[in-house]
Amino acid sequence: MKISDKSRAAITDSLKEALCRYVTGTDNAVVTDIHLQPNPDSGELLIFNDDDEELSRVIVDEWVEYDSDDFYKEVEPVLRSILAGLKDAGMLDKLSLMKPFSFVLVDDEKETVAELLLIDDEDTLLLSDELLKGLDEELDDFLKKLLEEK
Repeated sequence: MKISDKSRAAITDSLKEALCRYVTGTDNAVVTDIHLQPNPDSGELLIFNDDDEELSRVIVDEWVEYDSDDFYKEVEPVLRSILAGLKDAGMLDKLSLMKPFSFVLVDDEKETVAELLLIDDEDTLLLSDELLKGLDEELDDFLKKLLEEK
């Protein structure tokens, strides 16, 4: 899905607005994840926390009346890249959210579609299809070699 620079900036600004209430400065760390809920009919992106408290919303022109079945698959890499940009800019380091916390893509029924970004103190690796390719064969080979050695 092609997305304009204007829409990308609008999503980024909406995320910044949502996260501004969690900027470090309070003594208590908040336990929450951030949920991103795009709507293919209205083009709206709703951002909320675990308590269903709305943090921000924005209209993305390219999403209005999107009529293909692959909407969430198309939206996921867009949101993932915007979040990665915020992380690389250090904007997610100063949040008063208790780690680990996640940015989660959810559907209209608030069911998790994908975990977009995990923020943790440690180097945590998220399992993905790309990472898991060939794992079955590697495990089978390892087990075969292990059994042959006995």
